[in-house]
Amino acid sequence: MSMRIGVEEEFHVLEVESGLLVPRAEAVLEHLPKRTFTTELHQSTVESNSGVHTSLDDLYADLTETRRRLDKAAASSGLAVMAAGTAPLAPAASAHPTTDARYLHMTEEYRRIADEQLICGAQVHVDVPDRDTAVRAMCVVSPWLPVLLALSASSPFWQGADTGYASWRTLVWQRWPTAGPAGCFASAAEYDAAVEDFVRAGIISDTGMIYYDVRPSSHLRTLELRVCDACPRAETVVLIAGLFRALVTVARERLRAHGGPVCTGRHEWLRGATWRAARSGLEGTLVDPETHREAPAPQVLRKLLVRLRPALEAHGDWDTVRSLARSALAEGSAARRMRRTAQNEDLLACVDMLIAETRGERARGLRDPSRPSAVGGSRSAVLRRALPEAIGR
Repeated sequence: MSMRIGVEEEFHVLEVESGLLVPRAEAVLEHLPKRTFTTELHQSTVESNSGVHTSLDDLYADLTETRRRLDKAAASSGLAVMAAGTAPLAPAASAHPTTDARYLHMTEEYRRIADEQLICGAQVHVDVPDRDTAVRAMCVVSPWLPVLLALSASSPFWQGADTGYASWRTLVWQRWPTAGPAGCFASAAEYDAAVEDFVRAGIISDTGMIYYDVRPSSHLRTLELRVCDACPRAETVVLIAGLFRALVTVARERLRAHGGPVCTGRHEWLRGATWRAARSGLEGTLVDPETHREAPAPQVLRKLLVRLRPALEAHGDWDTVRSLARSALAEGSAARRMRRTAQNEDLLACVDMLIAETRGERARGLRDPSRPSAVGGSRSAVLRRALPEAIGR
């Protein structure tokens, strides 16, 4: 039986005319159901929660429908929503914490770290049988997570300036005391004890403030990917979800074969590998997880696809994921598209592009799932025919 997946996405709330980040999440949320849409630390962010799916097609349909609903709700108040790691036009005074006791405490305790948490991510949940499996799998999947970060990179701009990074969100995010690569733990009990140490030491106020790049969910029987930027195009989220599910599948197989915890070796290099992915995105080099040497990003992504092909085929995801990966390499990261638009026009045009991509207007290769295909066949078949060839079979 295919392992189920679900996605949480965060969206910036913008004023349409100026493209500026604005603290008006409540104006959007009042038109939406609370079980699917919610607040975040700042009033300029809305979070959505997908349903649980076994099919990437169904996940894509869910994400695009969610984005349509968000777009409609925002437009009714003269606003727009945008999925990207950072908002290109976010004034320094944009921070307006949500009036929730937990968020207000975080703002007071962490001060500028919390004030500048004007960032959005995409999180993927994958089913696991139990918390021990989730904790042990973290060690196995972690070396490949920088590749998923590079695929998602969509935050080159911060407060109107080019940072030089493909994912500046990563650098902002890693300032939290419990953010970054996860360590290796032999069991859920060992992991939970380490988390409780953080709480007792007063470093964090609750277990939900563990912000590792991957973590066991605190309330679901899932392993949660947290390293990625929010993605303007829904199909990028689908690609990452497919790859992460396959990584978890391979990790579970290794754990079963080994009969217990599996540690792949030293992990201190992972923070540097994550930095490299944030700096380069798909347009530069990454750290090859197998050699720990610098390698072109397309080469590392191809290696990951080869490694995961059996798991992807087992889930029926191989053709879709391979095609989406080709498209990603052919078109480059969202960070590259953003820079190109800003250079050719300006940052407001960049914001307009991101808003359009978020609502699906420029989601090339994936049809609107509510409309019948003009050429017949399933959405996956249409997707595979439409996407360009960029990597070999």
